[in-house]
Amino acid sequence: MEKQTEPASTSGNQEIRAAEKPLPKITVFTDWCKQCGICVAFCPQQVLAMDENRRVFAKYPEKCIACHMCELRCPDFAITVTEPPKTTGNAGKGGNA
Repeated sequence: MEKQTEPASTSGNQEIRAAEKPLPKITVFTDWCKQCGICVAFCPQQVLAMDENRRVFAKYPEKCIACHMCELRCPDFAITVTEPPKTTGNAGKGGNA
């Protein structure tokens, strides 16, 4: 079933496309996390945040660009970013799309 949207401005169309693309999966291993906030500080898109108990969570997962900065900077290896499978556009042409 197709999603129907109203005509939008150019920036609105970009937002619609961004919402339809698969998002990276951000996993925080809470048992390993010491709540230092390094991942939150180094995220260039401000995807991550800390709640009132200093637990890290993805506040804006749609903004994640899968740069892996949080993963690379975490001293306890408590966060991973898994990129979604890439689509090749070869559907129906014998490809594995």
